[in-house]
Amino acid sequence: MPVRIADGVNPLRQPGDRRLPRIAGPSGLVIFGVTGDLARRKLMPAVYDLANRGLLPPGFALTGFARRDWADQDFCAIVRKAVKENARTPFDEKVWDQLAEGIRFVSGEFGDDAAFKRLARTVEKLDEERGTGGNHAFYLSVPPGQFPIVCTQLAEVGLSSPREGSWRRVVIEKPFGHDLASAQELDRVVSEVFPADAVFRIDHYLGKETVQNLLALRFANQMFEPIWNANYVDHVQITMAEDIGIGSRAGYYDGIGAARDVIQNHLLQLLALTAMEEPASFEAGALRDEKEKVLSAVRLPRDLGRHTARGQYVAGWQGGEEVIGFLDEEGMDPASTTESYAAIRVDIDNRRWAGVPFYLRTGKRLGRRVTEIAVVFKRAPHLPFDLQDTQELGHNAIVIRVQPDEGVTIRFGSKVPGTQMEVRDVTMDFGYGHAFTESSPEAYERLILDVLLGDPPLFPRQREVELSWEILDPVLEYWSRRGAPEPYRPGTWGPESADEMLARDGRTWRRP
Repeated sequence: MPVRIADGVNPLRQPGDRRLPRIAGPSGLVIFGVTGDLARRKLMPAVYDLANRGLLPPGFALTGFARRDWADQDFCAIVRKAVKENARTPFDEKVWDQLAEGIRFVSGEFGDDAAFKRLARTVEKLDEERGTGGNHAFYLSVPPGQFPIVCTQLAEVGLSSPREGSWRRVVIEKPFGHDLASAQELDRVVSEVFPADAVFRIDHYLGKETVQNLLALRFANQMFEPIWNANYVDHVQITMAEDIGIGSRAGYYDGIGAARDVIQNHLLQLLALTAMEEPASFEAGALRDEKEKVLSAVRLPRDLGRHTARGQYVAGWQGGEEVIGFLDEEGMDPASTTESYAAIRVDIDNRRWAGVPFYLRTGKRLGRRVTEIAVVFKRAPHLPFDLQDTQELGHNAIVIRVQPDEGVTIRFGSKVPGTQMEVRDVTMDFGYGHAFTESSPEAYERLILDVLLGDPPLFPRQREVELSWEILDPVLEYWSRRGAPEPYRPGTWGPESADEMLARDGRTWRRP
């Protein structure tokens, strides 16, 4: 059985030999929305990869719930196809056969009482046949508007209430509402059915190895933390760029937009991990407390017109291919004012970060696919060189690459070989791919395993969700009064207003 060399974010969780893997106990997973893209591309392959790595119990059960008129064997064939197409680890017939014995399917609508009664009987039979011990997680891979009815139905048939010595948990995918009020209402509905410690809000970015490595980089090394503050840092840029359009997601994306889809969750979580103080431990409560302190100190600039930008991509050429514009995507309202690009500046009102702007940006149809955190340092206070010697010298920077090519780059000045004193930027690079022999697990592998283990540090609390909406809501309200977003060409790095936004501060965006 393969072993894990490291366990990610929580080095203090388990005493003893750290080479020993964490293995889930008797348990089952019920997925609502198994016909969706997320279940097919991520969730079902992640379950197989966990089984293939020996991290699931032999009697693990996977149950699908959807409207399709499938028998168990039909769903089993769907899972097998998804695994073969999307799993990270090689397909092993023996592993598959063992997993397939615990695969079940329940057909029905969310409003169908009889379907949920069938689901309850299925779960009860799995406890008897597979030894799942009454331990079941319910993964709501469905639109947020369906959360209340699914939770209510689970409560009605007793599936939300564990018997003594067992557990029941619910997994909720983003978005957690579309503003502060809806997030609070969603929490109220879910909390009526599941206690707070049984609710796991998934932000898959927090399951990525590189995001967890950010904590190791900061707190396991003496060389970085002393300069990780306003005395040395000029500004921070956090970028999540995609080189694709919205494709078939128009039904979801229209009315949501780049800011709600990415900034409210992914980027503000990355900001919190970048800026937070060292936690007392890496237990869930301590880690979440520090993130909440940072988010509560985030402030927006007074003039949002000067310090935010939004745009929509238009038709054009990208990568040698002619692509259609945002408003021409199938299913998109041609009068939509939803943004496909969003950028904001925020400041953090605390001693560590006072005066250091954080720039967050995300967009579709940009120059390349990349997610990174760039900590850009101030110039040295004195340079004993002629101006010409350092004319090609930029700012020192530490860049944490979240995806792709996960790793860390440090940019600094070095003398160019030769008889003259010429200083130019060079880089030192750490990459996961060439530093470790073990490949990084997919984020959903880590997060599903943590749900089954009841290990919550990587899952944001409701207070984090609310603080994020408190930051973003004023920006969204301001944009709603501004009409259509600014157009930008595919393959570029967004609208001109985004460059102007940084130019006003005497800075420029990185070109990854």
